[in-house]
Amino acid sequence: MTLRSLLAPLAVVTAALPLMAAAAPQPAFVPFNPNSPAVRNELKAVQTDTVDQFDPVARAKTLASEMPRRWSGTYVGYAGGTPQTVVLNLSGLDPVGQMVVLRGTMTIGSLSTPVQGNLNAKSDQLDLLVLSDTSSIGLEPGGAFQGLQTFQLSAWEAPRLTNPGGKLLLEPSTGTQTTRKR
Repeated sequence: MTLRSLLAPLAVVTAALPLMAAAAPQPAFVPFNPNSPAVRNELKAVQTDTVDQFDPVARAKTLASEMPRRWSGTYVGYAGGTPQTVVLNLSGLDPVGQMVVLRGTMTIGSLSTPVQGNLNAKSDQLDLLVLSDTSSIGLEPGGAFQGLQTFQLSAWEAPRLTNPGGKLLLEPSTGTQTTRKR
């Protein structure tokens, strides 16, 4: 095989390169004209209502003024036992940014204790701390009630892994009127 026979295909390819480069389409993004009809049609196809228009600060104010002040239900430990009646009286609901600060008293069975907590107006997550010793009813110091939908899905989160915790079911008491702040 001679050198000429090896270079012949290479000469054909190099001769065709300028023709291939001239025929190649230009990239679609250069030049970009945001006012062109094609761009306008593309933007219409894209969802443009993705801006979050929810105002958690305003919802916190609404929750603080309209949330029921009295809740009742039951608490039962995951380890078993009899359900205990629970009454929660909220004496203070104060909006602080997107949070609502809760204060009040909770009666579990025959034991009454002050409570304080935070309710996130954007996510409806609740943290409710028991402020006195409730170990006689199985709620160890250092634990807290945690709710994922305000008081609808609440559970006692114990401070130790050896305590399984429990479930708190609360509903607004019937006949409860909300007090509005002015």
